Amino acid sequence: MGETPAPEQFEVEANGVTIACETLGEGPDVVLTHGLTATRRYTVMGSKALPRAGYRLTTFDARGHGDSSPAPERSAYEYRDMVEDLRTVLDHLGVEQAAIGGASMGAHTAMAFALAWPERVSGLIQITPAYDGKPREDSDDLTAWDRLADGLEQGGVDGFLDAYDPKVGEDFRETVLTVTRQRLERHKHPGAVADALRVVPRSLAFEGLEELEHVEIPTLVVASRDEADPGHPFAVGKAYAERLPNARLVTEDEGKSPLAWQGARLSKEIAGFLSDAAGQP
Repeated sequence: MGETPAPEQFEVEANGVTIACETLGEGPDVVLTHGLTATRRYTVMGSKALPRAGYRLTTFDARGHGDSSPAPERSAYEYRDMVEDLRTVLDHLGVEQAAIGGASMGAHTAMAFALAWPERVSGLIQITPAYDGKPREDSDDLTAWDRLADGLEQGGVDGFLDAYDPKVGEDFRETVLTVTRQRLERHKHPGAVADALRVVPRSLAFEGLEELEHVEIPTLVVASRDEADPGHPFAVGKAYAERLPNARLVTEDEGKSPLAWQGARLSKEIAGFLSDAAGQP
């Protein structure tokens, strides 16, 4: 068997921002986006399992992240901005309908997109959603995000890590810190990521989990157990699955590394879900 080709990289101009994208494979379209402070590399951890399963996988760096350019205004990191970026990527691909999704911030962006344009979504992938549909009113929570933004802006990656204290079990702490450093080092514009750290936690993707009851699109919800990833509470993923009319909830076995961190296994789970949703054997 020959080697899997490298992804095709391209750029899209979207609302004053240059979005860095890549695509690989042929077949039904799957478009995924990442979480806050991550890059396109960290949605399925570089796995090529989806293209090998017969899908065209497109991933992209959110505005201000990775290789994408900063927003034209420091406040332009609202979910409505990222939804428009996602729509522009789909339009550039010439895709009328695709399976869309992402992790954390990317999951919330995809859900907001599905609420706005359900006819363009064949399937939804919600990886470790954390947004519970309510404005963040916990001043301590917002202060923590602002502290991370200040650390990144003033001290770079080391400054961020000095301000970062993940509330995870000791079995997972070293992995979390290592991966956090690796993904932060991939950003061309760390100041833009700092801006996003201040804006995204205050932004509303949608208003109330009740809105999910109207989303009839087949949806895969990937939740992580709290001992490894308390920042993305299992209860929120479970609540999504309970509200969505056509949802499948999956997670890892207790004590194991989160499914969301295992790119190949996660990709195979997504492929199986999409196959079932399309009624394929």
